[in-house]
Amino acid sequence: MTYCMKFWRCFTNWIGGMGILVFMLALMPLTGGSSVHILRAESTGPTVEKMTPKLSVTAKHLYLIYMGITGLEMIFLLFGMAPFDAIVTSLATAGTGGFSVWSDSMAHYSSYCQIVITVFMYLFGINFSLYYLILTGKPLQALKNEELRVFVCMVLFAIGAISVDLYLSGAFSQNIGDILRHSAFQVATVSSTTGFATADFNTWPAFSKTLMVGLMFIGSCAGSTAGGMKMSRIILAVKAVKHDIHALVHPRAVKSVRLNGKAVSEEIVNRTVRFLICYLMIFVVSTVIVSLDGNDLETGFTAVAATLNNIGPGLSKVGPTGNYAGMTILSKVVLILDMLIGRLEIFPMLLLFSPSVWRKGR
Repeated sequence: MTYCMKFWRCFTNWIGGMGILVFMLALMPLTGGSSVHILRAESTGPTVEKMTPKLSVTAKHLYLIYMGITGLEMIFLLFGMAPFDAIVTSLATAGTGGFSVWSDSMAHYSSYCQIVITVFMYLFGINFSLYYLILTGKPLQALKNEELRVFVCMVLFAIGAISVDLYLSGAFSQNIGDILRHSAFQVATVSSTTGFATADFNTWPAFSKTLMVGLMFIGSCAGSTAGGMKMSRIILAVKAVKHDIHALVHPRAVKSVRLNGKAVSEEIVNRTVRFLICYLMIFVVSTVIVSLDGNDLETGFTAVAATLNNIGPGLSKVGPTGNYAGMTILSKVVLILDMLIGRLEIFPMLLLFSPSVWRKGR
């Protein structure tokens, strides 16, 4: 593949990471109510946060922050990579697309480069509005964000648990530094849905692989470039269940679901629940269809999980050292649709198949 093609596919990762429509909104602001619908269509999460009164200005701030963090990663990687590699790797990391110019992905590079990429994968998995708060002198408000705190706790737990599991299993010759580095990298690449790899986690113990699969579904924070269900939706779903249980015990109590100290409207809670139901239905149907290939359950299950959450590698035949070439045409079509559905947050993609939308457009 030529350098031009390698750059182009990583650049499309980068543009698609923040969203084509947000990019157009930043360049060509629209009048009326169209802009809020565009931003909502491209937003990753249950709600859309306006950092400024004008959505076009919000879109510009988002892309400036996005470009700034991408450029910062390029600078750090230049100390361990060739300039071209640093550029395309930064673009692929920012868009959480995971394309690499080498067949062995990030294992091709030094430990320093892997650590830098690990840090930036986590950074791109955080809500970009929090960076705006930090830049405008409100770091404490950003650190109080409930989704961020839960995400950090999840990441630290996963790294610690996987590291202990790998150490007890005798992986990486009992080298604590290698174990922590590979654990942190793989947790980052799966939770941010980037898809890079430094090790074949398909060979890891069952406990570690199970945690990795769980991270595939959760993803990172809303308002980031990552895929998955998003941490905010998981938090809202758990709080909604607790709220319903409390209502059964205390039917006359007046209590609302709250996130970051603010009451969440019933509409947003219901929208979140509908999203998770649709997500589960699509996942189950896709897994059943892919199972017609005759592959083992681990291959079919994780292939759908990896594509629906826009990660890339799964387990077994579709692990970090495997690929999807052995799938039938039917399975590939299903997995392609899963990738599109997962990237477009389900509902915009489902609108394309709604006859009422077609009739309305005539």
